[in-house]
Amino acid sequence: MFIDGQWIQAKDKKTFSVINPANGDVIGMIPDGGEAEAKMAVTAADKAFPLWSSRTAYQRSAFLYQAHTLMMENLEHLAGTMTQEQGKPIQAARNEVKYGADFLLWFAEEAKRIYGKTIPSSRADQRFMVIKQPVGVVAAITPWNYPMSMITRKVAPALAAGCTIVLKPAEATPLCAIEIFKLLEKAGLPKGVANLVTGLDPEPVGKVFMTDKRIAKLTFTGSTAIGKMLARGAAGQMKRVSLELGGHAPFIVCKDADPVHAAKGLSLVKFLNTGQACISPNRIYVHSTMKEAFLKVLTEKVAQMTAGNGMSPGVKIGPLVNAAAIEKVDSQVKDAIKKGATLVSGGFRIMDNEMDKGYFYAPTILDGVTEEMRIYREETFGPVLPVISYENEDDLLKMANDTDYGLAAYVYTKAHSTAMKFFEGLHFGIIGINDINPTSAAAPFGGMKMSGIGREGACEGIDEYLETKLGGFSLNG
Repeated sequence: MFIDGQWIQAKDKKTFSVINPANGDVIGMIPDGGEAEAKMAVTAADKAFPLWSSRTAYQRSAFLYQAHTLMMENLEHLAGTMTQEQGKPIQAARNEVKYGADFLLWFAEEAKRIYGKTIPSSRADQRFMVIKQPVGVVAAITPWNYPMSMITRKVAPALAAGCTIVLKPAEATPLCAIEIFKLLEKAGLPKGVANLVTGLDPEPVGKVFMTDKRIAKLTFTGSTAIGKMLARGAAGQMKRVSLELGGHAPFIVCKDADPVHAAKGLSLVKFLNTGQACISPNRIYVHSTMKEAFLKVLTEKVAQMTAGNGMSPGVKIGPLVNAAAIEKVDSQVKDAIKKGATLVSGGFRIMDNEMDKGYFYAPTILDGVTEEMRIYREETFGPVLPVISYENEDDLLKMANDTDYGLAAYVYTKAHSTAMKFFEGLHFGIIGINDINPTSAAAPFGGMKMSGIGREGACEGIDEYLETKLGGFSLNG
């Protein structure tokens, strides 16, 4: 763990193992920290806050520029670590490292754009001035599916704003976090400004994050259930929270769309990270008149996807994170088939070519999915495409919005009027219109409803770490 500028073990010397999900190999032994280490880290961050927050925006910016340079210089090493620990194919890991580095670069620039303002007063002898100041110590919890970019997406704006931070990475991917913090240290970050606590059991660390009065803000990316629990705990002290939670994205193929173009796009975005992405399409709405052509192209594309260890050339489908993920995906598929869905392809755990040692599930297409099936309501987080036929386009908005989630949605259409209707009418925070990659460090990322609170990235991303302070000045003092 990295606390107060030092690499340390857990106080009781306990460790836990990190497993490569592609083959079951143990690839590291990590300090198993808990409440004591979390409190140490908060103490360090609290002590470092006055000095770090008093540094100029240009000084904080320079540090983030240096961290960005180091991350790009170490791209291959970082990508290799990610593939071994998280499982995604090496090219996808490289892309994530670049994406993660983008947040360091973006917020290095945004640090210098934390503007205030003056407000006219109705009184001639009064002036109003508004300034932005860092909220204080930030606690961050990051997920395993994007184990590097989700760290920089939180650390970069926090540091740019002048906050200090304590980060708890997912227990499945602590090595990725350790490698990022090594680069932060190498970039010359003052001790105590950024702290890393690793642990197999997240509960004692989360308890400190929710209850320690020195923590001003809690930011979390993960499941909706855990996000709601953290929000309830943080509410006791009115801590600020930003939560990026689950999704259940619709993928709408309008009647006027090119079914071939839409199927190609879907095959790329759905199987990104083996479907283990919160913005992954989960409900595929296709007009009945084009379903045959759509499924033909989709099936051809899926058949070309090779599963295996992400370090092997040509692999497009990596492992799921663990055995529980396999069980969840397979149970949803079996439930759908039992209730009348047609299995077009896949639908089984891959056990040949030594993949039985890992957690591989075949890329799967289900046709004839209906509302009573679990997969229609539950986030899958795996390589399964549920196709739903529709007849009346007027019903699409209602069907797509019929979910508790509101993170991402996708629409394929050739008509500008249709595109605008769905962009304005879909109750989701991110809408891809003929676009399967509506994300960037420069763009606000976040959801509505049960998909979270707040935005990450863009200028909105740094606002999450700033307080607004008003000064009223009387000239007759």
